[in-house]
Amino acid sequence: MSSSLHVVFGSGQIGGRVAQLLLARGHRVRIVSRHPAPPPGAEAVAGDARDLGFAAEAARGASVVYDCMNPLYQDWRRDLLALGRGSLHAATTAGARLVALDCLYMYGAPDGPMSEATPVRPCSRKGVLRAELAELRLGALQRGDAHVAIARASDFFGPALAASWWGERLFARVRAGKRAECIGDPDQLHSYTYADDVARALVILGDAPDSDGVWHVPTLPAQTTRQLAEQLGRALGVAIDIAPIPSLMLRAIGVFVPFMRELPELAYQWERPFILDDTKFRTRFGTAPTAIDLQLEAVAAWARTLGAPTRRAAAV
Repeated sequence: MSSSLHVVFGSGQIGGRVAQLLLARGHRVRIVSRHPAPPPGAEAVAGDARDLGFAAEAARGASVVYDCMNPLYQDWRRDLLALGRGSLHAATTAGARLVALDCLYMYGAPDGPMSEATPVRPCSRKGVLRAELAELRLGALQRGDAHVAIARASDFFGPALAASWWGERLFARVRAGKRAECIGDPDQLHSYTYADDVARALVILGDAPDSDGVWHVPTLPAQTTRQLAEQLGRALGVAIDIAPIPSLMLRAIGVFVPFMRELPELAYQWERPFILDDTKFRTRFGTAPTAIDLQLEAVAAWARTLGAPTRRAAAV
C-alpha cells in the first residue's frame, strides 16, 4: 500500500474526514490549519495558509494537496481567495495534485439540474467569489502549472457538522419541542450531499491521474427539506416539523449575528428546485452515494449523543 504524503489544508468537518480515509489507506497525512485537530496518526502543522511561504513549506514533499478550507461567511471577502491562492501555491511548488472542495454557488439560480457544464452565472456576492476562485484554480490547470481537481457538493447532510442546517442547533430545537428552522421553502426539491461521500470523493480524485477538472460529488436524488426532516424524525422516533425563518426575522437577527446576516442572499437555493447532477462522477468512478437509510442511521445515532429529544416537536 502506498505511503506517499498527503497534505490536507483545513481540519474542519470535511478535512478531518479526508485525513481519516487517507490514514486508513496507509498514507502519511499532514493536517494544516490555524488550529489543527488531527486524527490519531496524522501530523499537525499550525499556521495561516494565506501566507504563501508558509503554505509552500507546509506542503513540502506532498504528492497530493487537499483544500478543505472554508472560512466563515462573513470572512469570505477577506479570506476565501487568499486561502485558495495559498493551497494552489502549495500544490504548485510541491509538484502535487490539488484536490479542492467547492460548492454550487457560482452557478447562480438554476433553471434545471446542475452539471459540470452548467454556465457560471452567480447571483450572489458569495457566488461571485466562488466563480473567481474556480477561475484561479482552472487557470493554473489550463496553463499547466498544476494538476487540479475540483469537487463540488451541495449542502451537507451528516453527523457532527457544525456549519450545517442539520447540526446541533436543529436538534437543540427538537429537544426543546420547537420547530426546526430553514431558509427558503422547505417544500422545494433540494440536493443534500452526505459529508462522508464528500470526503470519499476527494480521496478518489486524489488517487486518479485523470481527475483534472470539475466533478460533482455523488449525491442522492433530490427530495424536499421537509421530506428529509420527516425521515430523520422517524429514525429518531420523534416528529420533526420544519418551517422557514421569516425573512424579516432573519434580517433582524443578522443585525447582531454576522453569520445570519450573510444568509438572505442564499435563500434563492431553496426557492426553486436545486438539483445536483452527479452523472459524470458516477460514470467515471462507478461510485454511488451512501444509501439514505445509512445516512439517517448515522445522523440519528450522533443526534442521540446530544441528549434525549421530546417525543413530538411542537410549533413555536
